Formats: sequence, structure tokens, C-alpha cells
Amino acid sequence: MGNKTLIVVCGPTASGKTRLSITLANYFDASIFSADARQFFQQMNIGTAKPSQSELSEVPHYFINNKSISESYTAGAFEKEMIAALDAYFKEKDVAILCGGSGLYIKAVTEGLDEKIEIPDSIRNKVRAMTITEMQQSLEHLDASYYASIDIQNPRRLSRALELIFSSGKKMSELNKGNKKARSFNPIYIGTELNRETLYEKINHRVDEMIHSGLKEEAIKLMSFKEQLALQTVGYKEWFDCFEGKISESKAIELIKQNTRNYAKRQMTWFKKTENINWFNPDDTTAIIAFLNRKISNSN
Repeated sequence: MGNKTLIVVCGPTASGKTRLSITLANYFDASIFSADARQFFQQMNIGTAKPSQSELSEVPHYFINNKSISESYTAGAFEKEMIAALDAYFKEKDVAILCGGSGLYIKAVTEGLDEKIEIPDSIRNKVRAMTITEMQQSLEHLDASYYASIDIQNPRRLSRALELIFSSGKKMSELNKGNKKARSFNPIYIGTELNRETLYEKINHRVDEMIHSGLKEEAIKLMSFKEQLALQTVGYKEWFDCFEGKISESKAIELIKQNTRNYAKRQMTWFKKTENINWFNPDDTTAIIAFLNRKISNSN
């Protein structure tokens, strides 16, 4: 059946990954596997910009709506489940699409993650005593690359990175450098790139559409789960602050747009430092398909 190819469609939020992935999946008769750290969760729909029902029915999708927000789900667990799923899939097909903006989750699939490092209670307690602002400032100073790649409003992501540094001296951004795990497939990276003004316009428009579609009402339903890791994220935290009277509704919407733009900027910082990404305008599907056909042909 020839070599197996994993087409990795990556890039910042709102940059056209979903539509491009569906186009490529239709062309290559492939399925789409999600590497979005929030679209796993069944209860989070509007705020995670999941593919629509019509998009989900257009081609087979995996790792969307496969977890509950009450479940703990790590990048390491995702790696194991995804590799098992891809190994089974590649027994029948030659090409799969991996789509997402979560750099760490993409890395988990294509390169693997280091084994878990045990964190002493003394260090865990030290980090958990810090405010989120203190954690942000400390991580930006100690591991600027990883800081640039994550949702810095997520205290679990911040604390995990700091615990790793304080207990082992290792940085998240340095894990597995030069120590990639063997994979049974060949990844080809396609990055979706728009100019900053266009991307920010798309982000603002998407947030307006989310509000119109009922993001506030979705957040109300999830308020009782607000301490769950999955909900420590842009699009929900702002509403929870609003419901608790900390900010106004208009301020919450303004912050969702601002924090999403900031997150997109950090995503681009991560991906621009990632080797082997081939950048395209997501609408330039003819050039992308021609490029992929050449790459796949050369690998066989």
C-alpha cells in the first residue's frame, strides 16, 4: 500500500484550518483527526469553534466530542490514543489529516512527548500558592518559547510548566528535541497563514458569530464546571468573570476578542519556530494539493 502520510494542517485560530482540512480529506479520500485541545469535550461547542454538523458529516472526524469536561485528559494520554487510532486507520488507508492549532498536541502525535516526570509535593505547593499573574511572569522569564505557545489564562498549563522547571530544570519547549519517537507514517506540515489584519478581522467576526449563536448561554450551562481544566480557557473564563460580577458583559466580549487575538499571536510564534512547516494561504487549495501530491509521490 506504499508509505503512509499524515497531512498536518496547523496554524492559528480562525485561519481556515477546518475548511482546508475538509477539502484535502475529500481530495485524498481521507479522514480528519483533531489536534485541538478543546474540541475533544462534548459540552463545549460554540466557544471551541468546532466544525458544524454539516462539516462533521461531510467527512469522517475523530477526536471531536470524545471526552467529557469532567474527565482529566493530558497530551500524553492523547498521544497514546491517537497513535493507536492512526495505526488502525493506516491498515486501510494511505493518507490521514491531522488538524489543529494546539502545538503541543501536534508534537505529541508526530514526535512524541517525554515520559512523565514526578513532581515533589513541596514544589507543587509552591507553584499553586502563586497567583496567575505571578505564574505568567515567571514562565515568560524561564521558558519564553513555551509561554508563547499556550493559553496563558490557563493556570493548569502554567503550573505544570513551572513545576517541571523547578523540579527537573527541564523546559517544556525543550522536551524531546533531537529525541523524536519513531512513527509508522510520514508527516507533511501545511501551515495556514493570513496577514495579521485579516486574521484579526476574522477572529473578531468569529467571536461576534459565537455571541449570536449563544456562547453566553453555553457558558451559563457550564458555570458549575468552571474549575475544570477544560474550561480554564478563552471564551469561557471571561463569561465566568462576568457572571460573578467582576466585569460587564460588553467587557467580557471585548476581552474574548483580545485574548483570542493574543492566543493566535502565541500560536504563530510556536509554529514559526517549528521546522518543516510549509506555509500557504488556506484558500490557495490548488497550490496546496499540487505541493502535497509532489511530496507524497517523492516519498513513495
